[in-house]
Amino acid sequence: MQQLFRRKPISDLLVEGDHSLKRVMGAGDLVMLAIGAVIGAGIFGAIGTAAAGQVGQNGEIIRYGAGPALVFSFILLGVACALAGLCYAELASMIPQAGSAYAYSYATLGELVAWIIGWDLILEYAVGNVAVAISWGDYFNTLLNGLNIFLPPWLTTGYRTALLSADPAVHGLLQTAPHVAGVPIVVHLPAFAVVMLITALLLQGAKESVRANNIMVVIKLLALGLFIAVGATHLNPANYRPFAPNGFTGIHHGAAIVFFAYIGFDAISTAAEETRNPQRNLPIGILGGLAICTLIYVVVGFVLTGMVPYKELAVADPLARALQLAGFERVGWIVALGAAVSMSAVLLVFQYGQPRIFFAMARDGLLPQWAARVHPRTKIPSVTTLFTGVFVAAWSLIGDAAETYDLTNIGTLFAFMLVSIGVLVLRYTEPARPRPFRVPFVWAVSLLSSAGCLFIMKGLPYQAWERFGYWLALGLVLYLTYGYRHSRLRARAIEAGTR
Repeated sequence: MQQLFRRKPISDLLVEGDHSLKRVMGAGDLVMLAIGAVIGAGIFGAIGTAAAGQVGQNGEIIRYGAGPALVFSFILLGVACALAGLCYAELASMIPQAGSAYAYSYATLGELVAWIIGWDLILEYAVGNVAVAISWGDYFNTLLNGLNIFLPPWLTTGYRTALLSADPAVHGLLQTAPHVAGVPIVVHLPAFAVVMLITALLLQGAKESVRANNIMVVIKLLALGLFIAVGATHLNPANYRPFAPNGFTGIHHGAAIVFFAYIGFDAISTAAEETRNPQRNLPIGILGGLAICTLIYVVVGFVLTGMVPYKELAVADPLARALQLAGFERVGWIVALGAAVSMSAVLLVFQYGQPRIFFAMARDGLLPQWAARVHPRTKIPSVTTLFTGVFVAAWSLIGDAAETYDLTNIGTLFAFMLVSIGVLVLRYTEPARPRPFRVPFVWAVSLLSSAGCLFIMKGLPYQAWERFGYWLALGLVLYLTYGYRHSRLRARAIEAGTR
């Protein structure tokens, strides 16, 4: 029991050696990473459902829409994430090491909790990226159709999507698609291809990956700027009435729908070990990125709901749809192209983050040592980068996006909650340790952050909790059979006890 909750000294976390990554990023790079991760499927896709709501096949209301009050959904969400972001900023400035919440938990709450968080973060990064890859593939297919290029449906639909779909045409692919040995070939080829391309880019090195992200961020901001500039000339005051058709319930549901889009700021902390002057630059990247992204969401939401009645936005590509309804079809196609580029940046940032979680866990002995290898030239965890790419690409080939959203949300919220608690624990256990960034009103911020995360988790469906429980149980088995026995912290404790 003592080993399970033994904490890794922060002094050990700060030691750099042969297994360290190369510091190449500045504050601006981190802010661009935040924009790359947060501005994606949420603003180009889910924003429409957040405004219009979601209705079931039988006409029942699944989620109430926020209407034009969508701007308050984004402000509410920005405040909630900012509380967790403050906690991340304090720990990231103290512990500038790859691993994000995993490393923070190891220093504050002990090895078992750290393992749980590391295992849990796979849900946030790898599983979440499956949904992003599938959404990217759908946008890409729409762009091809606009060019009169049509791929067969069985090459643009995952097997799980076809299996679970209530649409007879989609479900019918299981019978009409080509079969091999009696198995229907129903795969999402574009989703698979984009993940492998992103993986190949990431293998070139951290600086090259950041440069590519910066280019994609500029393109997505230009696309959003074009939408705002054109849309602002066609605002109709009548579309803002009623402003909040479903009251606070609609605002709350709107925030919940796009929550998964905001979690990208966590990926910045995985870059801590590759950041120059991390004590200064990490807080700027995390909090500055959140502030900029929240402002972008609010402005786009205001323009979008002013262009067309909010009930018209329940589509997969609401920004392009609004421009088409306003008579700007060519601009709508350009914005759709920007959406595809935007989600490419999200894929890149999250595919960047997951290998560094594996790397940090393997460096501590909790995963096999092949996962801790650093490429001699690029100084990145190349083995885990390739492993993550193949894993996500394979799942994207046959998976369903809707199945992954709740798992991503519950895993991320759990990590946010423990990070918030960890700040308080470390203030008590090591009050004298230098803190380049300090959370103001730490008790209020930490408790509100953790309580808010738990509140949102309680609103997730039972199936998400059930699958989350199975996932954690599997992780616990792996820890007890491998991680516990190979833990370097445990080995040092045994060695010290025999002296």
